[in-house]
Amino acid sequence: MATADGKATQAAQRQRRKRFQEETRLGLVRRARRINRELAEIYPDAHCELNFTSPYELLIATVLSAQTTDKRVNLTTPELFAKYPTPEDLAAANPEDVEAILKPTGFFRAKTKSVMGLSRALVERFDGEVPARLKDLVTLPGVGRKTANVVLGNAFGVPGITVDTHFGRLARRFGWTTSDDPVKVEQDVADLIPRKEWTILSHRMIWHGRRICHSQRPACGACAIAPLCPSYGEGPTDPKVAAKLVRDRSFA
Repeated sequence: MATADGKATQAAQRQRRKRFQEETRLGLVRRARRINRELAEIYPDAHCELNFTSPYELLIATVLSAQTTDKRVNLTTPELFAKYPTPEDLAAANPEDVEAILKPTGFFRAKTKSVMGLSRALVERFDGEVPARLKDLVTLPGVGRKTANVVLGNAFGVPGITVDTHFGRLARRFGWTTSDDPVKVEQDVADLIPRKEWTILSHRMIWHGRRICHSQRPACGACAIAPLCPSYGEGPTDPKVAAKLVRDRSFA
């Protein structure tokens, strides 16, 4: 049987959902931009957590980051780049040698094929240089819009929205989009947030998704965005319970 406190909480959540459902377009834009400002205060040092010294290194590292952690990639790439410092070197490598280096990142055969293939493409079509245009980047093996936007935003300073699993999940929870299609999510968010903020917003959203707004049991009761979030209550709202779900701010 529901307690009086439980009924009151449910009523409050229903009222909260109704308020967000009745939000105007202008209200949505203002709330989205306020969330971005709040995230900026929470994560003032948000940045790309992949280590790189050149656009090429970031491109390779981003491709390798699929289905593994940035930490694992950062432990793997020093050996890879020491042995194959240029696209020409990696394109001419023995695939078995590359596989041995990449094995800890998982899916190492497919990743070897991708990084060697994109290296050959860079040599054959772009004089060994990473192109600074999205339409060129997405023609490379293993490179989609997400990877291209990571490289454009962090290596070339070209604003881009990186829709990974964290970003997509938070964008839906914030009510910025209802789509599961990364391209549509990117378009919907781009309509809400100023272009100059796209790259840093991506980092802030990813950091928040990794640390607080988890896919399972988000730490709602420990989230500073809670007053602005239509999905508040998907996870524990009790501050003490939620605090135990917050992950360390070191990258994952």
